[in-house]
Amino acid sequence: MSQYYIYIPYNHFCYQLTESIVMDSMITQNETTDTDNCNYVCPVEATLDVIGGKWKPLILWQLKDEILRFNSLQQTLPGISPKMLTKQLRELEEDGIVKREMYPEIPPRVEYSLTDFGRTIIPVLEALAQWGFEYMENKSKTE
Repeated sequence: MSQYYIYIPYNHFCYQLTESIVMDSMITQNETTDTDNCNYVCPVEATLDVIGGKWKPLILWQLKDEILRFNSLQQTLPGISPKMLTKQLRELEEDGIVKREMYPEIPPRVEYSLTDFGRTIIPVLEALAQWGFEYMENKSKTE
């Protein structure tokens, strides 16, 4: 039985399907899901929209084990501008991944950490890191 990917816009998930599952999916495509109000066709698309890009995975990686202030976070990410770090942190905060805690002190103290929901991304980041190690080892063997 052949396998292929199909996007079913009616329920906003992408699946690797066998021919028999495709027929079942076609029958149930008019059923609604909780994700009907989102604009994503695939959960991978949604994930990459939230954590994708050059800096967001690195920001999340730095925040996975500790709470950091802006300057400390910037120091762990050589090459990121303050403007870009601010933009990325705001987007992650809007998506409910990062928490920004302001303390009423002089000078003001602001700390960043992962939310409880944001912590659920840690296994994904660890899997990406493991894949990255394997890729680097494989790449160095072929060169």
